[in-house]
Amino acid sequence: MFHNIKAIVFDFDGVLAESVSAKGDAFYALYEHEGKAIQDQVLSYHLAHGGVSRFDKIRYFEETLLGRSIDDETVNIIADRFGALVEEKVVQSEWVKGAKDYLEHVHNHCALYVASATPQQELERIIEKRGMTPYFRAIYGSPVKKADHIRSLMTKGNLIPQDVVMIGDTMSDYNAAHDTGIHFLGRIETKGKNPFPQDTSLIDDLSECPKWIKF
Repeated sequence: MFHNIKAIVFDFDGVLAESVSAKGDAFYALYEHEGKAIQDQVLSYHLAHGGVSRFDKIRYFEETLLGRSIDDETVNIIADRFGALVEEKVVQSEWVKGAKDYLEHVHNHCALYVASATPQQELERIIEKRGMTPYFRAIYGSPVKKADHIRSLMTKGNLIPQDVVMIGDTMSDYNAAHDTGIHFLGRIETKGKNPFPQDTSLIDDLSECPKWIKF
């Protein structure tokens, strides 16, 4: 249990919205012309590296899986195609159970933030279209790393690490919390694989947050 919390940082995909599969479907479609074997490797890598930016994933797919050299401009072109495939799918994704009620209940009592690997402007559009913007003090996307966003919001909010908890579903979220010294609460779907160290505090969904986070 985390006491005297003044700020909560949420990852987005898999924490607030059940949108991880939407992004997997988009990556799978993006590499349709490469054949099923490559598509399967693309999807496997995406699922194993949640929280890593699409730009880094695309570079890995092109250079490591396909053996092609690629420049930043081409990475951005492919990322734009991915973004066109995925944005509306994410907007239409179901809420993680308990997420909407929890945001509604706590946003007037605690500073809430989003820190995601989704590009900044796309993330802002998705959150706006889902009607979530009023809940958050600030929304943080890539290319800035999550740990840097956390350090920035702590500085701006005059917060110490003990004041802040991050809720995430991937090791990139866990590492961002660990690197900045803040608390971490891992979200694992009921039948999902647990990627976190053994002593990590875990929830199945956000309906469990009140028993873990105290203000």
